[in-house]
Amino acid sequence: MHAAASAALICRSSFPAVLAAPDRRPADLLTTGNLPFSSRRSFSVNGLKCRVASRDVEPVSTDSEGEYGTPASAAPVYTPTPPNRELRTPHSGYHFDRTRRLFFEGWYFKVSIPDCRQSFCFMYSVENPAFPNGMGTLESVVYGPRFTGVGAQILGPDDKYICQFTKESKNFWGNRHELTLGNTFLLGKGSAPTGEVQPQEFNQRVLEGFQVSPLWHQGFIRDDGRHVLFVKSNYVETVKTARWEYSTCPVYGWGDVNSKQKSTAGWLATFPVFEPHWQICMAGGLSTGWIEWDGKRFEFENAPSYSEKNWGGGFPRKWFWIQCNVFEGASGQVALTAAGGLRKLPGFVENFENAALVGVHYGGSFYEFVPWNGTVSWDVAKWGFWHMSAENNTHMVELQATTTDPGTPLRAPTIEAGLVVACRDTCFGDLKLQLWERNFDGSKGKLILDVTSNMAAVEVGGGPWFSNWKGTTSPPELIKRALAVNVDAENFFPLPFLKPPGL
Repeated sequence: MHAAASAALICRSSFPAVLAAPDRRPADLLTTGNLPFSSRRSFSVNGLKCRVASRDVEPVSTDSEGEYGTPASAAPVYTPTPPNRELRTPHSGYHFDRTRRLFFEGWYFKVSIPDCRQSFCFMYSVENPAFPNGMGTLESVVYGPRFTGVGAQILGPDDKYICQFTKESKNFWGNRHELTLGNTFLLGKGSAPTGEVQPQEFNQRVLEGFQVSPLWHQGFIRDDGRHVLFVKSNYVETVKTARWEYSTCPVYGWGDVNSKQKSTAGWLATFPVFEPHWQICMAGGLSTGWIEWDGKRFEFENAPSYSEKNWGGGFPRKWFWIQCNVFEGASGQVALTAAGGLRKLPGFVENFENAALVGVHYGGSFYEFVPWNGTVSWDVAKWGFWHMSAENNTHMVELQATTTDPGTPLRAPTIEAGLVVACRDTCFGDLKLQLWERNFDGSKGKLILDVTSNMAAVEVGGGPWFSNWKGTTSPPELIKRALAVNVDAENFFPLPFLKPPGL
């Protein structure tokens, strides 16, 4: 079954081969139900007609034992994750190899609602799952102290925040080769799920928790007060509960639409070196459904969405990140992901390298700027300013993001202290993105893309950040040459059970 069957589209994009799907719902479902919406109007983003509606709701309660109705105006369509789905990227699966080495894996899912200029960023993490019940005294003596557990964070409208965490990972599950995962914080009827289940079954078995796939995302979490205790700030606002259900139609993976999708960090990401690794799983998609947040229900159709993940022994020492799917000035889907970090090189000596990339999807094509096919440079302030430029043999790109928003401190899995505040984010970045063809003499040629946004997600993390961080990628020549070799890591292993976890 085509992946796009998970979402009903009002209008088709410029990529009918990717998005074409039978509409399973009434043609104008948002106008049915006669709900007292405070807004109900259409808007256009990237050439697609999208609609959003929001209304006040009563405080969320779990007294009804997981039985919740969904207004017809934003009913998402559930589709089980099919095998060999289109646009699947390498490293979509769960990378835990069941050894006792230091290990974390984290996932990020974002939905942007241009009509009200708000975004929802869902962040999940699991730390040292080899110890599913936490670390006992004997285990701490044998393996050394570790931080364990599962965390769920959401950065929502107006940069408000919610976090739920448990030190146990026994109710966490992840598929070895597909982007499906979930966790039960509070059990309902029966046992905790160990894989993807129907939405109605999830609501009965899970009172607090989540499940997510490339095509479906649902859950309910309750803030546990951790941010109030550890972040002393007059601008961090938390909400008590969040509930959501939405389906997603992928538009871009990480590569050209009609080609095999790429590993973001190259084929060496198959092996536990140069950690942490990073994979963009869906550079762009369209999501339909609803999210209850801070006393309001946000209902949306064809909202731009995004997902990525990282895994390994720990986060980089220092990093920055820019991501955006909502632009003005172009027709068709545009997606940008750009980032850089200071990561440790393998070996006993404390050696670090600057790593960075810029990836742009536009018009069904992927424009990739990575250290092994060109150069990437950046100038990033400790907060409020991000500038990057890059070039390869055929194209050149430049982007600049700024924000006057103070941002929200977010948590990340760290070796030193577990899931603690380690970065600052906002979804209110102002961004300008330009893409050119590259002339033979290295000058800028034809302008391909010139777009702006006021909904860019921006981040700085780690440290120290004493002043602007200016750098240019300069990987060791041996690594650069190795990554430039076109290796199909997925087909390198002839039998499925020989594939490393996650690949």
